[in-house]
Amino acid sequence: MTRRLAQVAKKVGVSEATVSRVLNGKPGVSETTRQSVLSALDVLGYERPTQLRGERARLVGLVLPELQNPIFPAFAEVIGGALAQQGLTPVLCTQTKGGVSEADYVELLLQQQVSGVVFAGGLFAQADAPHDHYRLLAERNIPVVLINASIENLDFPCIACDDAVAVEQSWRHLASLGHERIGLVLGPSDHIPSRRKLAAAREAARAAGAELPEEFVERAMFSLEGGQAAATRLLDRGITGIICASDPLALGAVRAARRRGHRVPHDVSVVGYDDSAFMTCTEPPLTTVRQPIEAMGRAAVDLLCAQIQGTEVPHGELLFEPELVVRGSTAQPAAR
Repeated sequence: MTRRLAQVAKKVGVSEATVSRVLNGKPGVSETTRQSVLSALDVLGYERPTQLRGERARLVGLVLPELQNPIFPAFAEVIGGALAQQGLTPVLCTQTKGGVSEADYVELLLQQQVSGVVFAGGLFAQADAPHDHYRLLAERNIPVVLINASIENLDFPCIACDDAVAVEQSWRHLASLGHERIGLVLGPSDHIPSRRKLAAAREAARAAGAELPEEFVERAMFSLEGGQAAATRLLDRGITGIICASDPLALGAVRAARRRGHRVPHDVSVVGYDDSAFMTCTEPPLTTVRQPIEAMGRAAVDLLCAQIQGTEVPHGELLFEPELVVRGSTAQPAAR
């Protein structure tokens, strides 16, 4: 018992007397400290006293920005299965427009005394978004893993696909086919993965002895409609090859090309990103950059479980290698 008090006190940063008061249900402890002590018990693998024990201590929050993009259900399937193998139950938290926010979900998850949280995409990847709820998790010593490139100074373990390599692969592919007017459809300007993709595209253009014109870069919300609108603007500027930051954006670009009377890939080539479900079933099948979802999801769960068991893990970024999958949406540009 003494060893447990000492470990929990050290984990939370309070005295052993404070931990003892929480475990015995005594007054004089703030709610924030009480929750931190209870969370530390879960993290260190100790059973709570009977009067404080709930059935939810083995829950893990899985926070997703949406389910319309097939990449997120794919991550949820991998992560949920890996958590179940560890005796943990995922609590799926999906944002909807005008619905519950990320911060609201975090508050709900803390009330449920979850053992940890995995964010697969979210506000941590947007520099201008609110981030106080992440800092709240850190203050409570809740194990957290992020999937996708993060802003600086959040200090959580992060799993990400290498955005720079993804764009390099896409750019080299289009350039090898003979495309010289290559455009980009990216996410918002504060979106960290999109910033990395843009930097890589500029570097690829310089390596070919050119500069990437600003008018060859368009930004959009991550949706088919956003991709269509952005690609339409690029097509008006004579682009023959389009690199997109997601598969839905790429499908929007294909639609934009067809609405303008262009053939894909004979007149316009399109490259996506993710290799999410059904990209082999589109017309034409989509050339895209594959994220290693299985490996990334399992690595995220391994990092989370290590934290839950009290093991120190690096609070840096693990970069996974993407793979270009060439299908039918890219070809040599038509002679003009």
